[in-house]
Amino acid sequence: MDWAGAESERPGLWVPALAVLLLGACQGRPIPDSSPLLQFGGQVRQRHLYTDDAQDTEVHLEIRADGSVRGAAHRSPESLLELKALKPGVIQILGVRTSRFLCQRPDGTLYGSLHFDPEACSFRELLLEDGYNIYQSEAHGLPLRMLPSDSSSRDPVPPGPARFLPLPGLHPAPPEPTGMLPPEPPDVGSSDPLSMVGPLQGRSPSYAS
Repeated sequence: MDWAGAESERPGLWVPALAVLLLGACQGRPIPDSSPLLQFGGQVRQRHLYTDDAQDTEVHLEIRADGSVRGAAHRSPESLLELKALKPGVIQILGVRTSRFLCQRPDGTLYGSLHFDPEACSFRELLLEDGYNIYQSEAHGLPLRMLPSDSSSRDPVPPGPARFLPLPGLHPAPPEPTGMLPPEPPDVGSSDPLSMVGPLQGRSPSYAS
């Protein structure tokens, strides 16, 4: 009996066997980057970070053009921040108006930098149940905390975390339509008090009052 000829007549038997071998090899190795948490990498949000800090400080975090980080009582263009996920749970914070990254020195003081430093400008974002967040320096483990408005930049940063409430970035209100004037009251002394005839077209300048 010609076994070679018999095998060549039944090529379909090798297909299921090959499929089983390939399936076993795929199940033995994890798929790279298969974690669902990695979908948050690169996520960008525009927020205003508001903190009440146990009623000691009630401000919105601002990154100003000179690199200073201050608090403002109301939301402003300098307080609009871009929060971008670097990896799950870690973000960078960029001032939209000034294009400066929020960074933190080893002593806890905050500053705005035109260049991104992964060690100084990466923060862990911890979500609280009440909607507030806590941000900590990934490198130093220090909490992001605003100084009171009456403190100078040389004052030491008080201990303990500070809560921030991310407020959505509000778009400017659309301008009111122009050319829509309220109707004038009827001229009772005119021959056309209800303006039903309308103004005369092509009136000569000689008849202008």
